[in-house]
Order: sequence, then structure tokens, then C-alpha cells
Amino acid sequence: MRIAMISEHASPLGAGGRNVQVADLSDALAALGHDVHVYTRREDPDVAEVVVTPSGVQVIHIAAGPARPIPSDLLLPYMGEFARLLGERWRAGWMPDVAHAHYWTSGLAAVTAAKRVGVPVVQSFHELGDNDSESIGQGPSRAEYERALGRAVDRVVAQTQDEFQDLVRIGVPRANLTVVPSGVDSERFTPDGPAVPRDPERPRILSVGRLVERKGFGDVVQAMRFVPNAEVVVVGGPPAAELSEDPGARMLRSLAEQFKVADRIRLVGGVAHRDLPSWYRSADVLIASPWGEQSALEAMACGVPIIGAAEGVLTETVVDGLTGDLVPARDPRALGSALRRLINDKVRRFTYATAALDRARQAYSWKRVAAQVGSVYTSLRRTPAAAVAEDAV
Repeated sequence: MRIAMISEHASPLGAGGRNVQVADLSDALAALGHDVHVYTRREDPDVAEVVVTPSGVQVIHIAAGPARPIPSDLLLPYMGEFARLLGERWRAGWMPDVAHAHYWTSGLAAVTAAKRVGVPVVQSFHELGDNDSESIGQGPSRAEYERALGRAVDRVVAQTQDEFQDLVRIGVPRANLTVVPSGVDSERFTPDGPAVPRDPERPRILSVGRLVERKGFGDVVQAMRFVPNAEVVVVGGPPAAELSEDPGARMLRSLAEQFKVADRIRLVGGVAHRDLPSWYRSADVLIASPWGEQSALEAMACGVPIIGAAEGVLTETVVDGLTGDLVPARDPRALGSALRRLINDKVRRFTYATAALDRARQAYSWKRVAAQVGSVYTSLRRTPAAAVAEDAV
């Protein structure tokens, strides 16, 4: 099939969670024999209009708005131009069989361009706006746009059952929804390979994510009161050189001083995605937040057991008592007790690690995910007879 990925602010050539997800899904679809074009907004005036990746995916830069990075919540005014240029490219030659939009602003552009030429649209929101009060200028709120978009596209792909229920609550018909989980690159994230050096006498607990309150790092710091001798390494946030000015980092360091665990809390800062496997391999256990599914999958693929909150996506990713332990959310004492038990039980850690690795490879490989997403595309593809009939009308 000809597949158009619309990812206006998360280029597969860039770094970051959603960029990597779009890149990995596109590569996996190309490996299955599909012709994949990814359309993203030009942020660099010097970048080539078309860049072909080693997997054969074409990344096409659309000149909508100024050629500089713009925060995702300020991109809406440029989506009309993005849609117009997208439609012009399709009508001029390469017409996709299906368009798959990532994030809500990409969806608005995709629907505008695709509906004019009869191309079905699949939408992945990845995350929804918090509430109706999140306004975009003087127009409708983000939530209102998302509600309308969920009804306008041909299919919405949710990554979790929680997201499925959230989409139903905002009015997306159940019949238009399909759940396909995110994937993990099980060739890049493996137990084998270099690991970041560590003190072999001190258990290492790893946590990965942006240094914001909702990631639960404050609970991790407090939990360390109940895990003597272990260290916590936090990977994420700005580069190491900028941590001293980061509000999230300052808050965590202050909290660590307050609870007298500062000597066992290490903030690494952001690291390149290619370096993450070596950090996972250095850890005895990963603490994952309900919003940290990707780090949980990556750690599992590296053979690392998980401890996380028993809510959100982790209840689907982590099998409690098999690949890790789930504890009540926002309960530092319960988190600390679970960490202490697992750190002190080498046999259980090995058992969890083995099961986690197997689950990551069997249920979350990008090949498997791409095949499931491809089935969604195929179900929407127009038959030749239907195409002729539509063209005649």
C-alpha cells in the first residue's frame, strides 16, 4: 500500500518519544513492503525537501509557516497551509491509499487534504487535551477540535484501553475505534551490549522521563527512605549542563535534601535515544510512571523488571507478579516496600526480567504492531470498483 504518515511537528528524523515512534512504525511498515511517505513541517531552511531514510521511507518537508521550531500548541494557524500543500502534492502525482495522522493538529490537516481526494484517514492522538478549557486563541478548545476530529476520520487507533475509554467519553463512536499498542525496537533495546558503569555493591534503580511533577519523581525520592543503600538514577529533562537552572531538577534536589536521601539520588539529564539501552542495562529495576509506557517497554526489552503505579497504561504493559510489581499510585511507602523486596530478591528479579524480555519481544515488537496497523489500513482501502464508482460520481 501507499501510506502517507502525517506528523507535522514530530519528524522521524528528530529525537524524542513521538519522533521515534513515528520513525519506528514507518520503518516497520516499509519492512513489510509498504511504500511510506512521512509529511512533516519544515523547521530548518537548510534541510532537503525530501530525505530518504535507510529503510526507504521518504520524509517530505512541507513549508507551512516559518522554517523554525514552533511549540506544538501554536501550530494550528499553519495547518490550513499545510493541508493545501499536502493536497497539491498528492494531486500532482503520488496519491496515497491511506493517510495516518499523528497528534490532533496533524489530523486536522490530514482530514482537510484527504477528504477532497477520497483518501481514508486514520488518526492517532497519542494524548488528549486535558479539558474543554484549553482554548486555542479565540476559537474552539483543543478538546472540541479533538471531539470533532474523532468523528470525522475513518478510524481512530488508540494505544491503550484507557485511551479507548477516554475517546468514547468525548464522543468517538466505538465502531470507529481500534486498539493497537505502541511498539519497541527489540533490535536496539536488548539485554546484550554495553552498560553504563556503576557501583556493583549498590543496587541501581532507574527512572526515565521529563522532570515534571506528573511523572511521579517526587514519589520516587520519598520512596528511597524505605530502600537503604540503593541509588536512584533519573534520566531525562534538559542536558546535564542545564540541570542547575531547571525547575524540576531543583525541586527534586530540594526534596531529596528534605528527606535526607540526596546522596543516593543522581540526576543525569537528557541523553540521546541511542544511548538509552546502556542506561537500562545498568539497572536492577525500572520505576515507571503511568505516563511512562515507552520507558517501561524499552526496559522490558533490555531484560529489566518494572515497578510502577497500578493505573493507566502500566496495568496493560506490566503483568503484575510476572514481569514486575504494580503498587497503589501516589503511595511512596508502598513503592519503597516493593522496591526493597525486589532489590533483596535476586531470584525474583531474574524471573521477572526473563518474563519481561519475552513479553516485550512477543507482544510489542514493531513488526507485530505494524502488521496490526496495516490490517486497519487494509480494512479502509477502497476496492477498484468502489474507486471507479466514486470517480464517476
